[in-house]
Amino acid sequence: MQLDPTELTPVVNRLKRAQGQLAAVTRMMEEGRDCKEIVTQLAAVSKALDRAGFAIIASGLEQCIVREDTTMDRKELEKLFLSLA
Repeated sequence: MQLDPTELTPVVNRLKRAQGQLAAVTRMMEEGRDCKEIVTQLAAVSKALDRAGFAIIASGLEQCIVREDTTMDRKELEKLFLSLA
């Protein structure tokens, strides 16, 4: 199943923000910043990645419902979804 890149622009933007957050976490660690600050930022990165993954899967599910020419079955979609859980 091919996803439409134009529909995923918000996801790409979210991933770019997460990439910046992850770089900030690395920098914070190298600077010896407070553990609580680091963990808070790391949790934000993790949440952003999870949301991006769920958005990608939601887009795929929508395509499967709308189009009948998909090659993914329910089990494969479930497996994708659970891989983020």
